[in-house]
Amino acid sequence: MARLAGRRILVTGGASGIGRATAVLFASEGASVAVLDRSADAVAGVAREINGVPAVADVADAASIAAAVSAASVALGGLDGVVNAAGILSSTGVADTSAEDFTRTLAVNLTGTFLVVQAALPLLRAAHGATVVNIGSGVGLMPTGPGSIAYVASKGGVIAMSKSMAAELAPDIRVNVVCPGMVETAMTAPFLRNAAGDVAPELAARYALKRPASPEEIATAILFLTSSDSSFVTGIALPVDGGRTFH
Repeated sequence: MARLAGRRILVTGGASGIGRATAVLFASEGASVAVLDRSADAVAGVAREINGVPAVADVADAASIAAAVSAASVALGGLDGVVNAAGILSSTGVADTSAEDFTRTLAVNLTGTFLVVQAALPLLRAAHGATVVNIGSGVGLMPTGPGSIAYVASKGGVIAMSKSMAAELAPDIRVNVVCPGMVETAMTAPFLRNAAGDVAPELAARYALKRPASPEEIATAILFLTSSDSSFVTGIALPVDGGRTFH
């Protein structure tokens, strides 16, 4: 059964990783999908693959996002949901993180999430049963230790902001967060594997399942929170992390 039949969904970060897996899965479940990312070529490729709508924008730029969301909604005939999967990774600690890196990481991961929801809000309010799913992180729930200070701050902010959005936008719009653990993507590969190509043992030891997730495994959780299967769920931060937050 097509769980998203008739739904019109905007997926940011849709050209790669979790965003791409989500766009592909949503299209297979009957949704009309707008794929938003910075790379016009990459966006066009995914959009062709799923018969979706390409949207090119930098999520940290308010004018760019406003224009892209407007164009996507016109092409789709409205908007029923948003998935905010655009993000960047910063791995340095307090002493080694520049002000520029900290600012850019928050601008993309946190402010970008806000700007997309804000731009889409009139369209979501006009829809029936609208949803927002933001991508947090397991480290936003439970930091692992030293390092990644800007990334941890941004994802902790996404979680708190999403809960505030859920309270403000209910009952018409449901807002939830998916908090992945380590996921095998092009962005994370340099941090996940050692020189031999194996998952770094010190990372695997943090997870009960002893492995990274695939982007497709995270996409299924996003599907649940976007579909009517989760019709009585809002304001949650769902760990999809192979047991990291209890292990």
